[in-house]
Amino acid sequence: MESNIIKILIIEDSDVIATGIKTILDNEGFKAYTSNSIKEAKEILNSNKFDLILLDILLPDGNGIDFYCTIKKLYGNIPIIFLTAKSSEDDVVKGLELGADDYIIKPFRMRELISRIKNILRRNDTSNIKIGPIYFDKENNTVYKRNEPIELTALEYKLLCILMENLGKVITREYLLGRIWDVSSNFVNDNTLTVYMKRIRDKIEDDPNNPKIIKTIRGIGYKVESNEIQE
Repeated sequence: MESNIIKILIIEDSDVIATGIKTILDNEGFKAYTSNSIKEAKEILNSNKFDLILLDILLPDGNGIDFYCTIKKLYGNIPIIFLTAKSSEDDVVKGLELGADDYIIKPFRMRELISRIKNILRRNDTSNIKIGPIYFDKENNTVYKRNEPIELTALEYKLLCILMENLGKVITREYLLGRIWDVSSNFVNDNTLTVYMKRIRDKIEDDPNNPKIIKTIRGIGYKVESNEIQE
């Protein structure tokens, strides 16, 4: 059925690159649309709902990183992969800090792009997630460890939910701090975030001092890599 087809928007200033990606995606069973500018992309987004966006950073009428923020504000939390010919560390860091789902530098292999797209689509299907001994039942707002429910506070659950919704992706501390508040609706500071992460690890990790589920990415934030965890 048409409603079950994954729709992907390619926002890329090069017609050759955009057409090449579209052809591959269509052959993979996706429904791909192309846009060469921010103006055209807005028109397409206003009349279609997409499951994922491929977004070039250098566009003829603006910057892709700035447009990323517009997309998140106006069109919801659509997974986005940045496409760029620029390989500077500043661009990579800025994209990750904004919450980008992935970042791929041109030229790239089409098979690699397809693999990354499929991984992102899988990790955004988060109704039920099994990671090692942990089972995350989002539909019922419950987390189990070896079939036993884990008691989590509202803020602990929200933090864990954000991490589980972004499997395989580095989540910066700044991003987490921007998404959470305590029970009194006060902003959570950096030190308090550290305390909450420790409490979560104490509840879900077999060895909290040597965590296997929630990994610390030094100087950046946290990451849950599901395919590294065995039970």
